[in-house]
Amino acid sequence: MSLKEFIRSNSKLLKSARTIRNWLNPLYVNPITGWLEYIRLFNDWRFYCALGGIAYLGEFFPCLYDRTQETPFDAHYFYQGAWLSRRIGMAKIAKHVDIGSSVLTISVLSAQVETLFVDYRPLKVSLPGLTSIAGNILDLPFSDDSIASLSCLHVIEHIGLGRYGDPIDPFGSIKAALELQRIVSRDGNLFLSLPIGRERVCFNAHRVHAPVSVLELFSDMELIEFSFVDDAGLYHEHQSVDAAIGLEYGCGLFHFQKS
Repeated sequence: MSLKEFIRSNSKLLKSARTIRNWLNPLYVNPITGWLEYIRLFNDWRFYCALGGIAYLGEFFPCLYDRTQETPFDAHYFYQGAWLSRRIGMAKIAKHVDIGSSVLTISVLSAQVETLFVDYRPLKVSLPGLTSIAGNILDLPFSDDSIASLSCLHVIEHIGLGRYGDPIDPFGSIKAALELQRIVSRDGNLFLSLPIGRERVCFNAHRVHAPVSVLELFSDMELIEFSFVDDAGLYHEHQSVDAAIGLEYGCGLFHFQKS
């Protein structure tokens, strides 16, 4: 039986499974307060129906944690994308290469510059201005000194911890840093971000580096600019590296140039 035939013959069962999943997902977030949120949901639904609306229980898709006073966001990913996009725009380059950064950032970046996206898990999309290929950050498919504009945001801290199916390697971040430096051209630019703060390995998730340790990882390059997001999620632009000393889990934004 083909997948299409299976879906057709089991459509009611699959629909029921999706419905159950939709109902249970909010409880995974917070199994205690989730039940209280369901009470609010049913009150809203009753009011909606009283106003003449039609919404069937079997089609419910509970979203119980979006009723917030302010729009929530991940400060690291929000600011690093804005930081990169502005610097690429000012550089007025013709082509940019990115290694494994947020695909949402890359989708927007590709609107202003031709972008080649390389990831261990290839991105299967079709979008003008964007080309995606599979690649391992420890063995990138580029010649030495060949990339004039390169970015790698919130990536190298994961390498070697197995989170994305990559091989376990205690020296993953160090090897990734060496490989990025290898492919950047002379006078080329590397835009890098990673967690900064108290040095540690949060196994399976990421590593956290002290800002000065990042400079040591990229000792073959010159630091052009350093900005960072602090523990409170506040953005600090054009700072000295010393300004980020004492953080627990911030985000360092490093613009390096290869001489």
